[in-house]
Amino acid sequence: MKNNSVGKYVTLAVFGFVLLIAGIVLAISLPDAQGNMLTLPYVLLGVGAGIFGGNLGTAIKNRLLKKDPNAAKQLEIDTKDERNIAISNRAKAKAYDLMLMAYSALIIVFALMRVDMYIVLTLIVVYLFVVFSMVYYINKYHKEM
Repeated sequence: MKNNSVGKYVTLAVFGFVLLIAGIVLAISLPDAQGNMLTLPYVLLGVGAGIFGGNLGTAIKNRLLKKDPNAAKQLEIDTKDERNIAISNRAKAKAYDLMLMAYSALIIVFALMRVDMYIVLTLIVVYLFVVFSMVYYINKYHKEM
């Protein structure tokens, strides 16, 4: 493990928890908000929950791995194992294929629902970005291998 420091992750988890609580307090105290203040509590909730959960999980994992060096060594071996890497890459490829189908269906549904054009166009731009990045990496890896 490269970085086993627990303090950094605990500090970030506390920061995420503060954002989460601030989002809850704002959502409760401003029920009739307008404009940006209408979405700010929920953005704080989402970002706070993500920061809190991710960093707390990492801090707990690092703390447990510090106590058990054998488990840390086994985890490092497992993450570098070629079979596990191949399984992970295959799962990512399947998830990517499913994401393309789901995303294109979502774009069609939004278009049929007559959602604002800028929303549909934004989804299409992101979809094309993902597809073109796949084409870029296919070309890059074909040249490397």
